[in-house]
Amino acid sequence: MVNIKQFSELLIIPVLVCTWTGQASAQSASVEVLEHGEYLLRISGCNDCHTPGYIQTEGQVGIESWLTGDILGWRGPWGTTYAPNLRLLLPGMTEQQWLAYAKSLKVRPPMPWFNLNKMKDEDLIAIYQFVVHLGPAGEPAPDYLPPEKEPPLPYFTILAPPPE
Repeated sequence: MVNIKQFSELLIIPVLVCTWTGQASAQSASVEVLEHGEYLLRISGCNDCHTPGYIQTEGQVGIESWLTGDILGWRGPWGTTYAPNLRLLLPGMTEQQWLAYAKSLKVRPPMPWFNLNKMKDEDLIAIYQFVVHLGPAGEPAPDYLPPEKEPPLPYFTILAPPPE
């Protein structure tokens, strides 16, 4: 017969194992996967919007600032959008949640969500692993502003032709 103390000790082992394995996936990613994730983030344009100062410095931003979101707004007929802080977003998801999110994402411009939707699972996993490996940093980006709200500086204005 198992007493309450023994039962609670037996119960904690699977809980610790589940917690540990869930958190360890990004920590135990292979060097190749992390390098592939870094490469994809460099060439796919993610840093252009999600890393402060990346465009303005022609990519000369330290990796410690990568993907921390930006206060630079993107204003157009849809309103003003801001690139979110992926370093705060992705660690709150499992790998499977990230895959589902990336494959179904539909957001306002200028985010090319349609490209993200078509990425291969192994590429999305490499991106996820790399971002989680970097660890949380920065602050949340500003919230979306509707078209009638004047955004604070700085922001880009995108002049788009009216829909046909």
